[in-house]
Amino acid sequence: MLESGETRLNKEKIIQGQGIDEPLSETGFKQAAAAGIFLKDVKFTHVFSSDLTRTKQTVHGILEKSKFCKDMTVKYDSRLRERKYGVAEGRPLSELRAMAKAAGEECPAFTPPGGETLDQLKRRGKDFFEFLCQLILKEAGQNEQFSQEAPSSCLESSLAEIFPLGKNCASTFNSDSGTPGLAASVLVVSHGAYIRSLLDYFLTDLKCSFPATLSRSELTSVSPNTGMTVFILNFEKGGKGRPTAQCVCVNLQGHLAGVNKTP
Repeated sequence: MLESGETRLNKEKIIQGQGIDEPLSETGFKQAAAAGIFLKDVKFTHVFSSDLTRTKQTVHGILEKSKFCKDMTVKYDSRLRERKYGVAEGRPLSELRAMAKAAGEECPAFTPPGGETLDQLKRRGKDFFEFLCQLILKEAGQNEQFSQEAPSSCLESSLAEIFPLGKNCASTFNSDSGTPGLAASVLVVSHGAYIRSLLDYFLTDLKCSFPATLSRSELTSVSPNTGMTVFILNFEKGGKGRPTAQCVCVNLQGHLAGVNKTP
């Protein structure tokens, strides 16, 4: 999962949410290109994006650098949109914080009038995640009917070259599935508050395991522009019950070295 690139309003600390559909800044396009170069050897089977302009431009910037996915169809999904901030959209972040203070609350728990609560945002993320799981399980079942060979090894190796998957990651996460390796490799491009909410869902609801080196503040911080978070999911045979989840990395940003520096 990847956060969109920078917009002018990001830099000016203006709340965008869903109602302010700002395009990427020059830096944002550079960040998307850098993310694309970093991911150029990864073989994605599915690509999803929020339908807002900044994410559409980010995912396009990523795929145009890809060796294998240049012509992939991107599925744009409104469930991946940023949190709705109501009357705070288009206003400085400082005003949102002042509104929260006046209400005796703190960000991000505070919901501006007309905005989404954190619970509503989390339910939206859960809805998309469950849809994605069912889609992958359905396609994996169909593929087994036609071929005994899963595309797992090439998907797995393309990820393992750039992400710290761990030596026994594949065997651990597919020991009960009956199919070795990965059945799908999915790129999802969304937004900072949305991704933070989904991390909370993985942590509290799915009981996902996270790298031991991560602090609680790192798990609850907003992703930097084009920061990358990677999960590996394992489904029991038959696809019953919730998947087991392991987080490989949170808000990875090594690909941005040099990109965000201003001369």
